[in-house]
Amino acid sequence: MNIVAIIPARGGSKGLKRKNVLPLNGKPLIAYSIEAALKLDNVSRVIVSTDDEEIAEIAKQWGAEVPFIRPEYLASDTATTIDVLKHTIEFLKENEGFETDHVLLLQPTSPLRSEQHAREALDLYLQSDCPVVSVSLADTHPFLMRVKKENYLIPFMELPDQKATRRQDLPEVYELNGAIYLTDHHHLMIENAIYTDKVIPYVMDKRSSVDIDDEIDFKLAEVLLIDGAV
Repeated sequence: MNIVAIIPARGGSKGLKRKNVLPLNGKPLIAYSIEAALKLDNVSRVIVSTDDEEIAEIAKQWGAEVPFIRPEYLASDTATTIDVLKHTIEFLKENEGFETDHVLLLQPTSPLRSEQHAREALDLYLQSDCPVVSVSLADTHPFLMRVKKENYLIPFMELPDQKATRRQDLPEVYELNGAIYLTDHHHLMIENAIYTDKVIPYVMDKRSSVDIDDEIDFKLAEVLLIDGAV
């Protein structure tokens, strides 16, 4: 059973330029994900998919494989993560004869997702019969959100119980935090999806779920990393 960790890292990023290689508390952002993946005993290979030569060189320095430079059509704003994962699987099979059974997707923008988180999620996945994704409690409950209709605010979702007016009375809701995705060859190559009708959540705390999209996120990650090492 081959489990491949894939870390997708484009050179272009609009929210924060060159974020994947920006130094975060002494090491490039992408290094955090590479280090976490390399510590997992069940993972056969750690591969960075990138269109950028600098990212490729830094990834290699930190121990990841970069068997190809991602083609230009997979480096655009319209390219999907599914396309990137499928390209990696196909490349490994066609060029190396390597069969990928399972994929651990680690986004490089989640530096506070540790090796322990990845291992726990992987253990959960190996005990399950379907994909696993990391989540955290949603910051804003959908029952508290509003949309505008004819200049008036109306509930985005109707309360299941009109008595549940306090936040603590509402059911817990989760959001994908983008840190960890675990899936299999069938879902990616046949279903063209990471998951379909069944998926198991791996719940992470808010601190570990920081996802870097802009400079504010980056500064927050810096502070949290100083406060407690990952």
